[in-house]
Parts: sequence; C-alpha cells; structure tokens
Amino acid sequence: MNTDQPTLCNHGDPTGYVPLLIEYRETLREYLACRGYSNSYIQRCGEVMAQFSRWMSEMRLSLCDVNETLVEEFLHQRVPDYIEPVSGYRRNHSRSPLGHLLNMLRAIELIPPKPIDMLPVAVELRRFDDYLLQARGFARSTRETSIRIVGRFLRDKFNDGAINLSTLTPAHVRDFLVSQANVYRTPVSFSLVVSSLRGYFRWRIMQKDDLYVLIGALANPANWQQASLPKSLSTDEIEQLLNSLGQTDPIGLRADAMVRCALDLGLRIGEIARLSLDDIDWVSGTITLRRTKGRRDDVMPLPVTTGNAIAAYLQNGRPKTLHREVFASHKTPRERPISRSVVSIAIRQVYARAGLQYTSAHLLRHTMANRLLATGASIKDIADILRHRSLNSTCIYAKLDSRNLARVALPWPGFFDMDTAGGQI
Repeated sequence: MNTDQPTLCNHGDPTGYVPLLIEYRETLREYLACRGYSNSYIQRCGEVMAQFSRWMSEMRLSLCDVNETLVEEFLHQRVPDYIEPVSGYRRNHSRSPLGHLLNMLRAIELIPPKPIDMLPVAVELRRFDDYLLQARGFARSTRETSIRIVGRFLRDKFNDGAINLSTLTPAHVRDFLVSQANVYRTPVSFSLVVSSLRGYFRWRIMQKDDLYVLIGALANPANWQQASLPKSLSTDEIEQLLNSLGQTDPIGLRADAMVRCALDLGLRIGEIARLSLDDIDWVSGTITLRRTKGRRDDVMPLPVTTGNAIAAYLQNGRPKTLHREVFASHKTPRERPISRSVVSIAIRQVYARAGLQYTSAHLLRHTMANRLLATGASIKDIADILRHRSLNSTCIYAKLDSRNLARVALPWPGFFDMDTAGGQI
C-alpha cells in the first residue's frame, strides 16, 4: 500500500476528513471508465462521492468507517438534503455510485474486504456448494438453483439460528413443498425443488445425520416426458422470423446472430452466451462448442448464414471489451460476460419483432430438429447434431416425423373403403 495515502483510521487528525474521498475522484473516474461507463454517469458518481465525503467530514468519520452500513445511514439521513429535486436523482440513484465507490476502495485496498456472512445458514450453504462443485462436478447454474432452494428451506425452518435437522419431521418437508407449488408450477420445475432437497439430505446423511425419514417425504410429481409433442415453428413462422432479421443497430445485430446460432446450429442459450472468438475457425468454416451440457467439446460446421450474421455483429455492433466472448454486454460494466438470460431476452424480442407469440428460446432448437426430419434425416443424425448423449432424448422428435409415421400407420379398426362398401359403414 502506498505510504502517502491516509491511514484507515485517522480520527485524531482533522485534516484527514474532507480529502479522504475527494482525492480519489480521479481514481474512481478511471475505475469506471475502464469498465465502459458513460461520462455523464461518471460525473454523477463523482458528485455523489463529493456529497458522501462532505457528510463524512461533518460526522468526523474516516476511511475505516466506510462500509455498506455507513452508506445506508448516509442514504437515509442526508440524500434528500444534498440532492436537488430538479435533478431527478433519488435515493436509489445514489446507492449505485456509492456501491462503485466501495468496490473501488476495496480494489486499491483502502478499506477491508466485504465481511463474509457467518450466519449458520450461510456457512452451511457454502459447505454444500463446495460439495456440489468438488464431489458432484455440477455446473454453476445447477449449483445456484440448488443453493437457492435449500437456502429458502433452511431459512424458513431455522431463520438465523443454529441448524438442527433432527428437529425436522416429514410434515415440515411437505409444508415447504406445498409453499413452493405456487413458485414452481410445472412438473419439471417442481422436480428441481425435490431433487435439491434430496441432494442436500443425502449430503447430510454422508455426515452421519439420520435423515432417511425426510427423504421419504420427497416425491417427484408425475411427469411423462414423451406425453406431449415438442413445439416448433411452422414453415410460415420460420419465414416470418427470418424476414424480421437484418437489423443494423448493435443490439439488433447481436440478436440476429443469436437467433441464427439457435435456429441454424441448434445451440442452447448457455452455449450461445459462452461462445468465444477463439471457438470460430473462419478458414475451415467450423465452430467448436466447449463445456457443453454433455461435458465435452464438439466441432460443428458453421453455416454461411450463421457466419455472416456473426461477422456482421463483430464488425458493426460489438463494443470494445477485454473478454473474448463473441456476444458482449451492451450495458455497463461491459467487462462482465453476458448471462443466459440476456440471450433468452434477445431471442424473445426477435419473436415480438416478427409478430410471433412465442417466448421460449429453446423452441428454435426444436425447430431445427423438425427441419432436419423434414429433409429425411434419421433420429441418429439428429441426436448427433443436437449433441444428445442418449437417443432417448431424441426419440420424442419421432412423433413429428409424419412422413415415416404414415408408412407404418394401420387402418383404423372398423372402417373400410366407403367406395367399395357402397357408402355404408
């Protein structure tokens, strides 16, 4: 740490108050600028920082006092006094700049790191998350779902107190499942609640806790995977969707390329979000999918239409950023890779632009499979292209193969040709 900087605690030196934060205004500006924030937002952050610094001076505070609690105290006490109504600023508009200030001060080690939540439930969830990562090898999104559900269960039963699973009964588990039915309304989503709790109870059983009776209270809802037909776009709807492409603004170019990746290659939204510049071989015309759902790397041919859409975005729409993902965030901070939800929202917006009443991005993956069936591709071919590890995952598309189904269809019992029967049945 630079010895010329003020010490963390300097209550005895009156000269240490006003300059404590003001002298770091330029540091904050550089911190925000390198993350892609606009000049107007950087200026607003500097203004809020100055207001916070003056308030600290009046309260005779120093850097060692700066934390989330102090920020909340400032927001509730002094923000209405410091921000004029005509500016349109509100308390929440000041919370964001002060959050960046805390991050910047921690980045240059002027204030201590954010304290770790040591409440029993938080500690338990961190241990369970380590188990899911190290022992089970679960992906981040899967772990986050399990931790969210288990955390909700533990806080509901123990609040901030100690965790004592021996006090729980099957009735407690059933009551929690009932309470989650309004949140997870489909059999598939509700099964996530059941599997998350079952995984947690099994982990605790490995630690010598007798929770078999609680596991017995868990039952997956009835879900027949092959009971319904996979939805897909019709030929007219595909044409309607493709006619809506060809945008020229950066967000539109990104959305067009995402739609092409889903429709032409059958990529999942997570695979689209993770796609890297290093994964595209423009010379050989191939694309490599890494860390897929099947936990392997797959090389696929890059269609011309998809390559053109990606190239158009890279040349005319992609903002400057330090990371290598193809699809960048168009919101600050831009150094953060996009999430799956960004891809889902972008495709949903293309649906709306095309006048289609759909919301699922996975629908384009189903549509690709249906188009392959229409060209005579076999179920094995489709499984390879969709990168299914099991043919059972692909067999559902056999229901859409009207051409081959017509070949094996038998006459309906009790009916025969009315022409040969004199029009009688």
